[in-house]
Parts: sequence; structure tokens; C-alpha cells
Amino acid sequence: MYDMAILWEWLAFAVRWTHVITAIAWIGSSFYFIALDLGLNRNIPGPADGEEWQVHGGGFYYIQKYLVAPDAMPAHLTWFKWESYATWLSGFAMLMVVYWAGANLYLIDPAKADLAIWQGILISAASLAVGWVIYDFLCKSPLGERPTTLMLLLFMMLVVMSYGYNQVFTGRAALLHLGAFTATIMTANVFLIIMPNQRIVVADLQAGRKPDPKYGKIAKLRSTHNNYLTLPVIFLMLSNHYPLAFGTQYAWIIATLVFLLGVTIRHYFNSMHARKGQPTWTWAATVIIFIIMAWLSSFPGHDTYENAESRALTATEQRFAAADGFEDAAQIVQGRCSMCHAREPVWDGIRWAPKGVFLETDSDIAKHAGQIYVQAAISHAMPPANVTDLSDADRQTLARWFRAAS
Repeated sequence: MYDMAILWEWLAFAVRWTHVITAIAWIGSSFYFIALDLGLNRNIPGPADGEEWQVHGGGFYYIQKYLVAPDAMPAHLTWFKWESYATWLSGFAMLMVVYWAGANLYLIDPAKADLAIWQGILISAASLAVGWVIYDFLCKSPLGERPTTLMLLLFMMLVVMSYGYNQVFTGRAALLHLGAFTATIMTANVFLIIMPNQRIVVADLQAGRKPDPKYGKIAKLRSTHNNYLTLPVIFLMLSNHYPLAFGTQYAWIIATLVFLLGVTIRHYFNSMHARKGQPTWTWAATVIIFIIMAWLSSFPGHDTYENAESRALTATEQRFAAADGFEDAAQIVQGRCSMCHAREPVWDGIRWAPKGVFLETDSDIAKHAGQIYVQAAISHAMPPANVTDLSDADRQTLARWFRAAS
């Protein structure tokens, strides 16, 4: 069974790698087309809405944009959709592999909400769908004609969701789910709005009808939303590597401030690409918001030493705590790892436990048995550079303990 731990780790790695690759493809094409659209020269007479000459990789490119559609259907048409679909599908797979399969460790925080695993997974999945329903309703309401008001309401919805996630899930899962919540809206925009509208335009062209410009206008609104939401989603997906982002009581505020950062940064680049100047005030605003986030991160998190000791162990944790060799393993971990992986670290330069992993108590060690096995028993990933001199014999002891419980 211990071999399954290795296979599962590699599965998680493969899914994450796929997610990163597809996300790069989607974000790259999205940023390129936004920059292209804003930078088009619209002062040239002709049927096109704008055109531009570009140079890249030793070649020259001549680009024209039609606001509605050209007079005739082109023989070859490239669609940009699979990047978005593959990013969401691989991200959802990663959510299942890491947070659903590892719900006791990564998803559920009994100190916040004592949920059964199925309840946590149900809340996780349902919240993603509910977000899209509410967002789509707002966009299709009269507010769709008032984009600024719509964006403010969207931001308020994200604030509410951030607070709600933080009341139910671990800090790490709360920020990850807010990113997944937002990414679901973005991909649904592509799948349910942008692509269907483009298909209507193509069908009209093929039938010899003049396409209705409203479909392009609707798609443009959703695409603009996606443009401003992209950077916050990237931050939230990376946040699980930084306890300062998710491990404090104000993590939900930090998460919402990230969306303001996305607006200020994208506004600068969008203005620059549109040749409307360089609003340098956005950088000052970005720095101020970032400083506020850093200040909020200095407040302690929810997890205390007391509730860690009193927390009831799950059946899996009980099995690891009762396994042969646990006492020896616990002594090794507490002697070689807990100086950093503590609620109040004593290692010089470490102020917060790496990745929010605590290894002080018996329940901590039983809870993180799988990570200890992968990081310190069968690999030398931990301790970093083996700074605490964890011997090969100690690593073998940790491996024997984990295998005895498996």
C-alpha cells in the first residue's frame, strides 16, 4: 500500500503539471488578444474595425479585426477554446486529487466547521456551480449595460465568497476554492457565452445573413471580465505555497484585496496597449494594497496549540498513531522537524511553519504521515539541505512506521 503513496504523489504532480501547461496556453492567448485588440489602429479607412502590423520571430504579421464579421466566411478559421477547457478540467481534477481525496488534511478544518468528508466535498462542488449561476444572472440583467456597476457587484460577491469559504474550510483550501470559483466563471464564460455567440455569427455568415452585432458586444463584456480576473486567479492558485497568504485570521481579506491588485495591474497594461498613456498611479495603488496585505498576514491564524491537542483523530490518523514504530517516528520528527514546523517556530529566520504544516504533537504527526513519508522518508526533500542532520537510519525508521500503518 505504501507504493500507492508514491503513485498518488506522481498522479498529483502530473495533474498539476498539466494544469500549469494549459493555464499558460490560455492566459497567454487571452493576454495577447486583449493587447492586440487595444492596440489596433482604428483610424485607417476600410471595412475592418482596426488593423495592425506586428513583427515577431523574424517575420511580419498583418492583422485585421472585424467588429461583427467579414463579408464572407473565411476558408480557415481558428477557434480559441480548448486552452480554457483543458485548464478548467485539469484544475478540477487537481481539486479532486488534492483536496477531495485529502479532505481530512487539506479541506476540512474541524475548528471552523466539523464536517463529514462528503459534506465538505458537496460544499466544494456546489459552490463552484452557484457562483456561475449568480454571476450569469447579473450579466444578463439590465446591469449588463452598466459594466462598472456590474464589476463592483462581482467584487462584492467575491468578498462574500471569500469570507464564506474561510468560515468552512482550511485557510489553504479557502483561497484555493476562491480561485476555482473565479476560474469556473471564466471558463463558463468561454463555454456558455463567448463560443455560442461566435457560432451564431459564423452560422449567419454561412447562411448569407448579416450577423447581429449584439453577440460580439456580449462576448466582449465577458472577455473583459476574464481579463481582469486572470491575475487574481494565478495568485490564489499559488497561495497554497505561502502560509502568509492563507494561514492568518484575515486570509479572506487578503484574498479579496488580490482582486483589487488585478484591477490596478491590468488597468495599467490595458491603458498602455490602448495607447492611452501610462497611468503610473496604478503602481502606487498596487504597492499600497500589497503592503496592507503583508500587514494583515502578521496576525495569527485560527489554529492554536490547544485545539490541536484536543482535536479528535480521524480513523486514518488513529491507525498511524497506533502503528508499530510511531513513538520512535514521533521522537525523530519532533527532534528534527518541529523547530520549523511549529505554531511558534524557534529556527532562526522562520516565523511561520512552512506551508502551514505543524509537526509538534502526536496528532500533528499522525495527520501528516503521508507527507512525512514522501518528504523525509523516501526522499531527501526535507529537511532542506538536511540542516538538522536527519540520518539515513532515521529516514528508514520513518518509512517502516508508515509502511506498518499502511
